[in-house]
Parts: sequence; C-alpha cells; structure tokens
Amino acid sequence: MSELFQQEWFTLYGIPVLIALARIADVSIGTLRIIFVSKGLRLWAPILGFFEVTIWLLAISKVMENLTNPINYIAYAIGFSLGNYIGMFIENRLAIGMVVVRIITKRDSHILVAALRALKYSVTVADAEGNAGAVNIIFTVIKRSSIAVVRELIAKHNPLAVYSIEDVRHASDPSFPTEISRRSRFSQLFRGMRK
Repeated sequence: MSELFQQEWFTLYGIPVLIALARIADVSIGTLRIIFVSKGLRLWAPILGFFEVTIWLLAISKVMENLTNPINYIAYAIGFSLGNYIGMFIENRLAIGMVVVRIITKRDSHILVAALRALKYSVTVADAEGNAGAVNIIFTVIKRSSIAVVRELIAKHNPLAVYSIEDVRHASDPSFPTEISRRSRFSQLFRGMRK
C-alpha cells in the first residue's frame, strides 16, 4: 500500500518538480545560447544547443506521458519563466563582451576623461551642440564587466551627465581583451555564486 502511495505521490508531485527543473535548465541554457550567438561566440552556441535540446526532449516526454496531471503544465510554464530569469542572471554574471559607453556632459569633462584614461580606457571626446548649448560627447569601448566602474566615475565627476551603453559585437582595437579573459569569466561566475 505504501509503495502504491509513493508511486502516486511521485506521479502527482515528483514528476512536475522534475519537469520544472528540466525546463529551468534547458531555457537557461537556451537564453545563454542566444546571447552567445548574438556575440559571435561560434564554438559555445552549438555545444549549448546540444544540451538544451536534450534536456527539452526529456522534459516534454514526461509531460506527454502524464497528460492527465494539470500540475505538469503549470510546472512546465514555471520552469520556462524561471529559466529565462536564471539564464539572464547567469549571462549578467558572466559579463561577456564589449560595450560602447556614450556620455554627454554639459559641464567640463576634462576630469572625467582623465579618470577614464587613468584606468587605461581608450577615450574619444567631441564637442557638440545640445538643446541648452555646448556639450561634450565622450565615447569609450570597455569590457561589460567594467560598466559599474565607469558608472561610478560618471556619478562622481559628472553626476548630471546623460549616458547610454550599447553592446559591441566586434572591436578592432588590439588592446581589448582576448579569448583568455572570456574563459576566466566562467570561473568568476561560479566564484561569485559561492559568496
């Protein structure tokens, strides 16, 4: 009797949990795969795609075997939602790639530019005309992992500056990071999650 109860309990609750976990895993991997494709990481995208589709097949087969249990559908949807969130969280922790930061300052930008250059960022400054008069436009291409540092510098030296940050797929400057630094991002992710 207890064995029958355990089997029913597993069918009603255990399988939905497994389905949700499988969907979290495969959607997280899928989110990373799409981001890697957009960043031109050709090696990682197909490897992640293999694991993504394998896990998805396992999850969908369990749903199809147990169509009478509506909890399976809810677990499938919850797993999909959480997988998107976790995939974006992981990608944010990895901070792979380069971004261009465009800063528009109304007041003198020399101190901010000097602070950026002191950190070895390549900086280009242009004079421009805004709605309220003369402005400086500062351009710099940095690693995504350095965004917080640059934001702090902007807040410290030109708190009223307007800035935008955009992804860069390729940058030709030879001083930019190489593939080695990309690999180190994976170890940093797991180190950060243990904290």
